[in-house]
Amino acid sequence: MMATTGSPKRQLKSVATGAAASPANQSGPKTEEPKAAQVERPTAAASTYPQDLFERWVLFMDTLRERADNMIEHERRGMPPLLEFKYETLLDARRFERPANYALLRITEVGDDCWDDCVDKAKPPVIVVDPRAGHGPGIGGFKRDSEVGIAMHEGHPVYFVVFFPEPESGQTLADVHHALRRFVEEIARCHPDHPPVLYGNCQAGWAITLLAADCQGLAGPIVLNGSPLSYWAGEAGTNPMRMMGGLAGGTWAAHMTADLGDGRFDGAWLAQNFENLQPEKAIWDKYAHLFSHIDNERVRFLEFERWWNGYYTLSREEILAITENLFIGNKLETGEMRICEGCTADLRRIQNPIVIFASEGDNITPPAQALGWIPKVYADTAALKAAGQRIVYLINPHVGHLGIFVSASVARLEHRAILESLDEIETLGPGLYEMKIDNPTGDPDCKKPAYSVSFEARHVSDIGEAHSEDALRNVAQVSRTGEAAYDLFLGPWLRALTTPQSAEALRAMHPMRWTRLMFSARYNPWMGAVQAVSDAIRSHRKPLPDDDPQLKAERETMERIGASLGAMRVARDQAIATLFKALYAPGALIVDQEKE
Repeated sequence: MMATTGSPKRQLKSVATGAAASPANQSGPKTEEPKAAQVERPTAAASTYPQDLFERWVLFMDTLRERADNMIEHERRGMPPLLEFKYETLLDARRFERPANYALLRITEVGDDCWDDCVDKAKPPVIVVDPRAGHGPGIGGFKRDSEVGIAMHEGHPVYFVVFFPEPESGQTLADVHHALRRFVEEIARCHPDHPPVLYGNCQAGWAITLLAADCQGLAGPIVLNGSPLSYWAGEAGTNPMRMMGGLAGGTWAAHMTADLGDGRFDGAWLAQNFENLQPEKAIWDKYAHLFSHIDNERVRFLEFERWWNGYYTLSREEILAITENLFIGNKLETGEMRICEGCTADLRRIQNPIVIFASEGDNITPPAQALGWIPKVYADTAALKAAGQRIVYLINPHVGHLGIFVSASVARLEHRAILESLDEIETLGPGLYEMKIDNPTGDPDCKKPAYSVSFEARHVSDIGEAHSEDALRNVAQVSRTGEAAYDLFLGPWLRALTTPQSAEALRAMHPMRWTRLMFSARYNPWMGAVQAVSDAIRSHRKPLPDDDPQLKAERETMERIGASLGAMRVARDQAIATLFKALYAPGALIVDQEKE
């Protein structure tokens, strides 16, 4: 066992800290403002609007400077996991016979709660797995009120799976799969009386689902938070991401990007795809909110951006397997995803309870993608019951994708309710259930019986089918053709011409990097003057009150601009849907070979 000083507060003491804040789906949900970051507003105007506007602009620019410097410092330190707790490393998969860039941590302390003081040995251990979706680990334990913090507070032994910025040479999904399997076996060995509860966030959800669906399976329940398993599901006008692979021609674009990266796929591309879904939030709302609330939002903005702008890498083998089998091929849902020699994942093998947490406000993993696999695997409710399976789903009406993992109120209510209901879920008979949380007070910190949890039986037919597969089958066929052509004609030349130096140059020129780093004093000498002026402003800053007429007019104007950009995005999504239908609707381009 290797001891690790895992307190991020100590690791990152040299960098400005705080909590995240920005519009949902792009920079995380707004959470309670730390007391240290609050600024008392004067009851009367202490300055003129032009003066206040100038001061806010300088402070805003200085915040962007701090973000860039934090990004540089984080990379200099090797981009350690941004976790708000202390931990020790139990297993490092980089030392396995089949190495992978993963490690298993044991949480030893969260705030004032330490292992010996709060862990109840009668409760099952919880393993939280974060996604490799462009960013580093930490979103499941980003702050005290998080999945990790709540599980620790509820008395569960808590473990966390992290990964490192660079994959091992030639690392495959099978290598990662076997590393995760070994992690689970280690926790099961340490807690022989209680099968572990696996928490999978976003893309980590399908990773732990593969563990449950492979030849060995799992014993304990799995909790899938915003996790896509049915990649072809969704509405054409509201979930454009499912169509972007078709418009790009399939997997060859990801293959080319990895080749240009000298065998590595830059996670900044995945982060950019996320921002492109709602550009009005990524390029306007987030910054407009920071600018107009600079006195209160700076700390939260910087803390979240520290995680958001830390881009990790996938190997060429991993990104190709992900795009071919999941995003384009949808093979997990159909039971065709090959894990390794002699083993193919089959969702029908899963016997342990499944808890699915999705949100209507999630445009990354809409409920259709989280639940759409159920009627594909089980023809009806009778088939589900005959398989002895228990599936429980919980739908939040509005929180965004990142809010499922980082919202403090969601952690204190929904995630706490899930953990407190595990025993009851285990006693449910086979079938499909919707988990309902009745919280009349609206207080996420309320205790039972102030809030109650019920499980209402549902039919598989209630989920319905929200997508037509014919067009997406055509996409898969076009992707196979394009991939074969690329790998035959263009790929060998790019791989021969690419060097580590050219790959690093492309990495540095990625828009998600230089648009941030351009505000660092290391690259922009003018930002040193901004820092000096901002220090002087903070010493005597007296902001306008929130009810100032000019300030209210400014914020209303910003909201109208954001709404206009949102309307443009809606028109863009409709155009994407129309173009996709024209290209890939049945008979528009090719005929599904399997149906001939």
